[in-house]
Amino acid sequence: MSYDRPHRGGGNRRRQNRDDYDDRRRDVYESPADKLKAAIIKFGEVDVLEELPLLEKQIREFTPLVVPNLSEAFRIAVTEQPFKIPYYAALLRRLHDLPEETATVDGPSLGKQILEDFWKGFQAYLDKLAWRETRLCIHFFAHLTVAKLISTDSMFALLQSFTAVLEEFGVSHGRAKKAAVCAAEGLMIGGPILKLSSAERVQEIINAIQAYNDSATSPKWLTGPVVKMYSEEVSTPNADELLDTVLQALRTLDESDFAETATSFSQPYTTYADPDLTTYDLPSVLVPPEVIELDGLSTDSGEEAQVKKEEWPEYFLRLFDNDITPDPKTPAGYAVRAGLLDILDIFEVNRKECARLLIEYSKWTIPGTFKPKPGGSVVPEPVPGKDWQLESTIVENVLGAYLVLPESCHKSIYYIGVITELCKLSPSTVGPAVGKSIRKLYSTLGDGLDVEVARRFAEWFAVHMSNFGFQWVWKEWIPDLSLSIQHPKRAFMRRALEFEIRLSYHDRILKTLPAEMQAPEGHTIGEQAPGPDFEYDDPSNPHRDAAQSVLNLFRGRAEAKDVISHLDTLKATLETSDDGGVVNADALIRSIAIQSLLHIGSRSFSHLLNAIERYLPLLRSIASGGASSAGGSGNPEAKADILTASAAFWKHNRHMVAIVFDKLMQYQIVDPTDVVGWTFINRAEIKELSESTGPLSLSAFEWDLLKGALDKANGRVMIARRKITTLRKEDDDTRAKAKADGNSMDVDADVKAEDEAPAVDSPALTTALKAFASLTREQKGALSRTLDGFVSCLAPAATDLNPNPHARIVISDEGWNDRAAWDKDQWNAWETWGWYRQFCRSYAPYLRNYSTTLFTVSFVKFEGSTDPAAELLKKTWNVATGQE
Repeated sequence: MSYDRPHRGGGNRRRQNRDDYDDRRRDVYESPADKLKAAIIKFGEVDVLEELPLLEKQIREFTPLVVPNLSEAFRIAVTEQPFKIPYYAALLRRLHDLPEETATVDGPSLGKQILEDFWKGFQAYLDKLAWRETRLCIHFFAHLTVAKLISTDSMFALLQSFTAVLEEFGVSHGRAKKAAVCAAEGLMIGGPILKLSSAERVQEIINAIQAYNDSATSPKWLTGPVVKMYSEEVSTPNADELLDTVLQALRTLDESDFAETATSFSQPYTTYADPDLTTYDLPSVLVPPEVIELDGLSTDSGEEAQVKKEEWPEYFLRLFDNDITPDPKTPAGYAVRAGLLDILDIFEVNRKECARLLIEYSKWTIPGTFKPKPGGSVVPEPVPGKDWQLESTIVENVLGAYLVLPESCHKSIYYIGVITELCKLSPSTVGPAVGKSIRKLYSTLGDGLDVEVARRFAEWFAVHMSNFGFQWVWKEWIPDLSLSIQHPKRAFMRRALEFEIRLSYHDRILKTLPAEMQAPEGHTIGEQAPGPDFEYDDPSNPHRDAAQSVLNLFRGRAEAKDVISHLDTLKATLETSDDGGVVNADALIRSIAIQSLLHIGSRSFSHLLNAIERYLPLLRSIASGGASSAGGSGNPEAKADILTASAAFWKHNRHMVAIVFDKLMQYQIVDPTDVVGWTFINRAEIKELSESTGPLSLSAFEWDLLKGALDKANGRVMIARRKITTLRKEDDDTRAKAKADGNSMDVDADVKAEDEAPAVDSPALTTALKAFASLTREQKGALSRTLDGFVSCLAPAATDLNPNPHARIVISDEGWNDRAAWDKDQWNAWETWGWYRQFCRSYAPYLRNYSTTLFTVSFVKFEGSTDPAAELLKKTWNVATGQE
């Protein structure tokens, strides 16, 4: 009798699984040295003070002791876990002292050996200009100076090497800011012992930072998150600039002879007796210069410069009072903010771990800094002037980093994700802090909150709501429906709901709103779900049959040439028709073709891409003005018609307008300059798309289109530049190899170098250079057209476009004070000014490359003008391009 055995071979699988398990065990095997290294890095996870002597003993008893392995563990811990730096300083100080059972020691102490090897890693960070790691190592050295392991003279020399950067000719703000913070924070921590050594040298460091900060006031005017257009004051309410807070905290410490350092920074080593051995002298250093890559391709003036991201003064918004969250202008407040921002920056690779460490941050601060957690076993005594709310402090700082202008250090979704993870970890405490933050930010809308900050706020609000069931108390904002339709609060509601709909669907979001906001007269949410609007689907449309014939060709996957032929026939028919209703047959044919093609691709993104790729010859023919005139750079009028038809088809879904425009640029149907021109001129014909119906102005929707076009133009230039760099290197390598081979075969010593043929670029490099020149012209054209568009919107003089009559009113002192009575056109003008500021500061590196040409073309007509609008236009431009 036979039996079926469907699971035959199970034993083999078990053996295979066991072998796989053994392989995994072998993969994660740690040597004793690795385990010691891991113990150093994980030091303090339970109770840092109790673990300190145990870890010291473990290190001393380990054999054979490899100093580079220990110093590497210290470097990793210091640069990736800065909240533990004081305790690593205490550990190193203990390792520096003589063991109790040893009266003398031959050679340097273990702590000094580790520190000497640690310095090599610091020098490597400095050589690479790894500013964050460099700054955190300086924290470590400063703590060790207070612990009397490092000499004060060498620590002074280290800090002064960074203040020397501030005196460099033409130093960039980003480099100066980072160097100043390195010196200032090192002085904050090491101040108690450094000032005892030399009060004069302490003052020199502070004065050097102050002198640089006083010279950098103009950029601050352009990056403040709360805007007063008419005012040149750089002080911004409810926001703190980084260098300003550094200096205020530093001067407060200096005035108290750094007595407050002990209440601001943990110093667990202060109870130790003076060391038995001599202190360590840090080697002298020189901060290396910035690396400037020269390729001779960047500017129209012949100067060699590489486009580099501009670094601006950093303003952080304050959302709560000083009794709820720490004031960063105080030493303790600055220490808390710096610690939280370091965690946020370092753990960008893991938002969940970042959220966990932020919630646990209070364990690394001085007891009494934050309110104790409910149900805690140990309740420290509140410290006067402290006792802050941890969750509110965390949310305030995360949002502060997220809303830095002109852009945050990391992607927006990272900051949003961290707040989401914080809410999941502790919903009962973080949730209320988030709610209060939303209400606080909302209250500043209409009081000068920058338009870019408001846009990011709406984005964060929508994504956060999507993670928590879209639950919000919308009824709180019902009274604001009485404000002007373009008031920033009402604009925020519309944008936030538009973002929410993108993350969900229309009907669900509609049900979360009160009746007053659902009503059409509330102008808060659309009456119908976002979707396509194929105007030729209407039976009453006189051109419905013509559009259906084109649509049927697309549905039948007809060849592009057949569709082109059919469109030519339709055009001839329309031009010879007797109804007299056709004004522009070319524009009508383009509209029918583009809308029909988009109708085919409206089901999904894949349908859209397939439709565009299949009919690229048709689109290029239309963009050139027709099949008979194909070729060249295209017909500007035809390209504008393509964009208008696309925007009209998706007028109920503005997100899709931006997507289609991006794809048209990607496939080079239209150029970025065409999109810029359409945004400032032709889009006025599509009233449903724009929140502005009065004088020409820009809302967040138009800015998104402009930004997409400019980013496309700039991105193409950067890609072309990298390609040229690669091809040049290949050419040089090829020539060098050929020359080396030729020399090895050459036996005639009389051959001279001047007889060699001149180097000739490869065909690939020649083609790449031509493409780069073309793309550079396109980039310059897009920037120039954008600047002209803004000037035309805001300029007081008559231009090709109708000037905005409200542009002057909203930037005056009297006009701002009367903003409660502003109508929609005045709020539109104010928002347009805001987007002009964002354009100048965001694209400053590119604008500087063409500053002379662009200024001459756009601002020459204002020469000698004293009009406030003209003055503000030029001032903003001059600050962004480094003229002021």
